Formats: sequence, structure tokens, C-alpha cells
Amino acid sequence: METKHRVVILGGGFGGLYAAKSLKRAPVDLTLVDRRNFHLFQPLLYQVATGSLSPGEIASPLRAVLRSQRNTRVLLGEALDLDVHRRVLKLDEDQELGYDTLIVAAGSRTFYFGHDEWENVAPGLKTIEEATQIRTKILFAFEAAEREPDLQKRDAWLTFAVVGAGPTGVELAGAMAEIARETLRHDFRSIKPEQARILLLDGSPRVLPGYPADLSKAAEQSLIRLGVHPRVDVRVTAVREYGLHVEGPGGPEEIRANTIIWAAGVRASEFGERLARQTGAKLDRNGAVIVSADCSLEHYPEIFVIGDLAHFEQDGKPLPGVAQVAMQQGHYVAQVIQRRLDKNSGSQPPPKPFHYFDKGSLAVIGRGAAVAELRSWHVSGLLAWLIWLFIHLMYLVEFSNRVLVFVHWGFLYLTWDRGARLITGESTHAHDAGAESQNRDSVRS
Repeated sequence: METKHRVVILGGGFGGLYAAKSLKRAPVDLTLVDRRNFHLFQPLLYQVATGSLSPGEIASPLRAVLRSQRNTRVLLGEALDLDVHRRVLKLDEDQELGYDTLIVAAGSRTFYFGHDEWENVAPGLKTIEEATQIRTKILFAFEAAEREPDLQKRDAWLTFAVVGAGPTGVELAGAMAEIARETLRHDFRSIKPEQARILLLDGSPRVLPGYPADLSKAAEQSLIRLGVHPRVDVRVTAVREYGLHVEGPGGPEEIRANTIIWAAGVRASEFGERLARQTGAKLDRNGAVIVSADCSLEHYPEIFVIGDLAHFEQDGKPLPGVAQVAMQQGHYVAQVIQRRLDKNSGSQPPPKPFHYFDKGSLAVIGRGAAVAELRSWHVSGLLAWLIWLFIHLMYLVEFSNRVLVFVHWGFLYLTWDRGARLITGESTHAHDAGAESQNRDSVRS
């Protein structure tokens, strides 16, 4: 009995999932490995962080998504290393998984530019846990302000700083402004949530620096109308529990803010360093693995790297770390694998190099406000917002999630109410209790 070709996919994000689905009918034994048991739709993660959606509405269990693929199994585990000579992926609990072809789609992580200690104060937005932590920080800030008699301390609770004015930062800042000015407007008695100060900081000369200048300007105007204060050409030099220090055109400045959210940068997964050590592959300055024209590694054609972990240059520039790139690379690599397994393809020319087809970029600012770069077509305002809604609904993996998200968005549009306004976890309360204990100790002394 002939043994089927073993394909192992590391990572169940956009790249890994699309590669797996594209190999549905291939004559392979396919194994998808991920440290989580679900696929996360990261473009809507900020809506979990701001209470519009619940985690289960933007995440789909991998086993459920792939249950109809008879050639596929899903393993919950973490890849620690690999042995390229034995073609073995080393997992946690001393397990090994053999492969004939390996697709690495391990994604990226939040990057603090060498200041990892800032993470404790300014969480990033890459995981569901971080999203719920941010939600807790935002909602607890209003609760703390409500019971704070000292006006200066109250102002610090009502000051929110988002570091990074890319799409994630812009979307977060806009949603936070809507929470303060609409959702919570009538819920408190001692404070006026609509007076909250929301700062959007970036070292670039404009918000959405990766977008055309006209769309960047439109996004900035929409943010200002919502009450957000964009501040560009500002570099963060320190992050503290009570606020942050910045360096801008006017010199150094201290900003008192009890709620800081980091949306300033990402770095490739640390698994790229293990790949480089085992294969000799080169990494770019962001830790991404430099790949060949077919997304494989030089000297190791059986190993493919796709998505945020891959450094692939097209027209002299590296491709952006967006979902569309990962999805298209996943589909392409699946085609390459099937072509290699086709016994009748030996006399045919090799597959063409991967080419990314840019369908455009979208960023939402608030209700009825978004910007869209659809190739040469630039759109802003309500039309861009409607396009954003439709595209994000269609790309959710499961139909049930599309229905749930559509219903929640409709309810939010009609009422401004965010149904997932839950304060969970103990970190914020523990910090608050610790501060009160410290104050009591100082009084006793």
C-alpha cells in the first residue's frame, strides 16, 4: 500500500487555513498544528476590545471548519523546533511529527521596539486574551473615574492613549470615541464620559501612513469629528503605569494617562529564528524569513513560509503583512504542492512565481466613516464604510458567525449599545487594590 505524501501546516491563521482548504481534494495526509483550537478573524479583534462583539463571534473552531476534509486532522500543540534532516517537526510534550512538505504560517507578534517591559502597561492587540484585557482596561477606566473625587486623578482615568496610527490604532481610537460619546453617555452620574480625551500618537507625519495622502487626510478629519486627538511626528520614549513620555516637535512631554494601548508595531513569530538556525535561511530586520519566488526556502524546497512570517518581495518592495497576502500565498502553495505530486507534470514548465494581486486596503474610523483604497479608486465616508462592512462579513469563515455579526452590527447601528461590555479578569482590580493598600500603608506610617 502506497503511503500518502505527508503535509504539515504550522499555524491556523489566514495563510495556514487557506492552504489547508485548498488541499481538500489533494492525495495527501494533511495535519494542521496550532497552539489554539480556533481560527481568529483578526481584522475584527478591535471590536472585541471595544465591546461590540464577543470573542466567539470572530473565532471558529479549526476542527469544525475542516471537519469535512477527510484527508485532514487537527492537532492542538506548540511547535518548539524542527529537524530538517529527518524532516521532523518537534512539538511540546516531547512529541515529533514527520513531514514530507512543511508549510510554516506562524504569523507575527506585537513588537515594542526593544522595550518588552512596556507590554505590562500597554497591551497589544493580537490575541483574544489581549482584546478582553483591553476591553477591561477601557471600561474599568470609566468606573474608576466615577468613584474618583480628585479631579486630577479623574482626568488621568479619562485620558486614553493609543500608540500607533495604522489601521488598528485608527479603528481602536474611533471605536473608543464612540463608546465615550454615545454608548456610555447616559450611564454615569459623577462623570461625563463624552469628555474623555482620546489621543492617537504616531511617529509618522500623518495617520494611516501606508495609505494615500488624500485618504489619510479624510481619516484624520473623521477622527477629529469623533473627538479623537491625532498627534503625529511624536515618538514614545517611555511607558509608565501613570502615563507615557513622548518626544515631538515641541520637545519632550509627559502625558498622564491610566489607559495605554499599543498598536505601533509587529514582529515576525519567533519560530522564524528557529527556521533560520536549522536551514541557514536569512531573516530581514523584522525577523521575517526571506523566501524564494515560490515561497519556499533556498536549499529546502519542501519547506514553505507564508503570511506575516515570510519576507516576499514584489516590484522591489516586501509585501505587507495583511490577511489578503497570507490567503493568496496559502492557495498558491497548495497549487505548487499538487503540481509536484502530479505524475504527469514532469514534462511541464515549473509553476510561475507567486504574484500578489492587491485588491485594496480598508480602514474604518466609526459609524458611516471609513477609507478604502481599491487599486486606483479612492473612497471615503459612508460608501467606504458599507464596502468595509460587506467585505468583512464575507471573509468570516463560518456562516453562523456572519449572521451573528450582522445582527450585532445592526443592533449597534440602531441603538449605539455594545452588548459585550463586560469587565473580566483580575489584573486591573489587583493593581487598584495594590495601590489602595500602598496608600493605607503610607497613612499608617
